[in-house]
Amino acid sequence: MQQNLTVPCNVEAEIALLGCVLIDENLMVELSDLLLPDDFYDVKNRLIYRTMLNLSKEGKNIDITTLVSTLEANHLLDQTGGIEYLSSIADRSYSTLNFESYCDLVNEASIKRNTIAKLSKLAQDGYDNKIEAFDYVELVEKEIFELSKRRKVDSFKSISQVSKAVLTNTEQNSSRTDEVVGLDTGFGCVNKYTQGFQPGQLIILAARPAMGKSAMAMNLAVRIARANKGGHATVAIFSLEMSAEQLVERMIACDSNIRLNNIRNGRIGTKNDWTRFNTACNNLGQLNLYFDDSSDSTISSIRAKCRKLSSDAGLDFIVIDYLQLIESDAASSRASQQERISKISRSLKLMARELNVPVLALSQLSRAVEQRGEDKRPIMSDLRDSGSIEQDADIVMFLYREDYYNKSSPRKNEADLIISKNRSGSTHSGLPFMFTGEYSRFTEKKEE
Repeated sequence: MQQNLTVPCNVEAEIALLGCVLIDENLMVELSDLLLPDDFYDVKNRLIYRTMLNLSKEGKNIDITTLVSTLEANHLLDQTGGIEYLSSIADRSYSTLNFESYCDLVNEASIKRNTIAKLSKLAQDGYDNKIEAFDYVELVEKEIFELSKRRKVDSFKSISQVSKAVLTNTEQNSSRTDEVVGLDTGFGCVNKYTQGFQPGQLIILAARPAMGKSAMAMNLAVRIARANKGGHATVAIFSLEMSAEQLVERMIACDSNIRLNNIRNGRIGTKNDWTRFNTACNNLGQLNLYFDDSSDSTISSIRAKCRKLSSDAGLDFIVIDYLQLIESDAASSRASQQERISKISRSLKLMARELNVPVLALSQLSRAVEQRGEDKRPIMSDLRDSGSIEQDADIVMFLYREDYYNKSSPRKNEADLIISKNRSGSTHSGLPFMFTGEYSRFTEKKEE
């Protein structure tokens, strides 16, 4: 049996809003920020509201006289029901106390209508053979996300509200016995200077190839998964260069103290080594680590997968290895490399804020580092295709190993984690670490 479907609308609430403005024209300032003319379903009400908006912008009074005069001048009076319809709105008794409720009713009906129209259009697009399946799915998701942004926005926060929130946070943090107010990184020296990775932060970790940035990222991922929420923190890892299996091999090598090459070729050796190997596998298997090793990931696909993971299992930390390998969305395919990377870094920052989790993105350094003299310690301008990377990032860290350039260096296996930018803490010329490449392991070296 076919149902009689009606278009979502609330014409009575539309009339009530117009009536409230005629009672108190000062409400027009607030109303203009909340609703557009197209949010009104009834054509008469839509034209009247548009006229009210124009009068407000011109600084003119809004009453029956000015409305009739303006509508008549624009040859719209008959389309709005004439003087009789306008008078009927003015003669009704509406309470301006219900103004927000009327706004909500009109807005909700408008959102439903827009959603139906968008979904109908998307359904029609699905029959277009020229659109590839994955492009179609991405289009659907993008449109749904845009619709979700039509939700009622928050108003300004007064300083009293914000100061109360700051007071509450400060009181809570004062009772903490450690220095971490964000995610515990598992490295005491990193916690000391960053106070932990904070929700909404974009953290950049950059280095030249083979310096160990992927190993450091995996060390951080495992340590953060273990050190937060009683070992149940959820970490998403996007690897655009290595497979998930290669990353987990590194994690097992670090955990089991078995050389990475031995794990890869299966020559683990003694029974005790196998026991350590199995124990490391079991321990890592208890962690909430999720991998995506798609080599053609775009910002849109990364954001979509993170939204889903956040909804399904929660999400606390995101690792992306590495930024320059993220594919361009179709709209950015013709942009220059610097424009493309700038858009990606900005999108990563917005994703961090939207999901309210810290995002660690690895980045390459330009060859300019190699062309300098003896001092090859990286600086901000060395970020490859930097664009807005340093502007968008909350924290910028560099990995530097002297023995990478000088094999006879007395600082063999030593690494410096340079914190060059830190919006929420201090910078440092080089936190000391030891790097054991065969185990893909970074360990803190006590500062002298």
